[in-house]
Amino acid sequence: MSWDGYVDSILGSANVGGGTNTDKAAIIGQDGSIWTSAYGGKGMSIGATEAATLAAAIKSKDFTPLQAGGIMLEGTKYQFLREEDGKVVQGKKKEHGAVTCVASKSAIVIAHTAEGQQAGLSTKAAASIAEYLESLGY
Repeated sequence: MSWDGYVDSILGSANVGGGTNTDKAAIIGQDGSIWTSAYGGKGMSIGATEAATLAAAIKSKDFTPLQAGGIMLEGTKYQFLREEDGKVVQGKKKEHGAVTCVASKSAIVIAHTAEGQQAGLSTKAAASIAEYLESLGY
């Protein structure tokens, strides 16, 4: 199964009306596996160590490593802002935008918000796909 099509779904629901609020997205497993590819520049190129670190924090609900070391994605360190209900993690880096990570049963949906755009739309899009994946047993 190709997971790259879900990148289009995330971007499409966050960029209603043709906007560019959310510019990249990805899905990883809670085991640290990488489910999506760079997908023609729409997907995020997440490293194996980055995926493993994020997944371990979300799966264990221990966000101390992210609070201390930030959220590393695509070689960029985003400042950990908050977690909600052990399922949503948000980070930001000035001049690089923001990231939102939303967990389902076995996946983590990641949406990148372009600098100067509204992270709320990315969060809503990532949460929608995470909820859908959870309804499918993921």
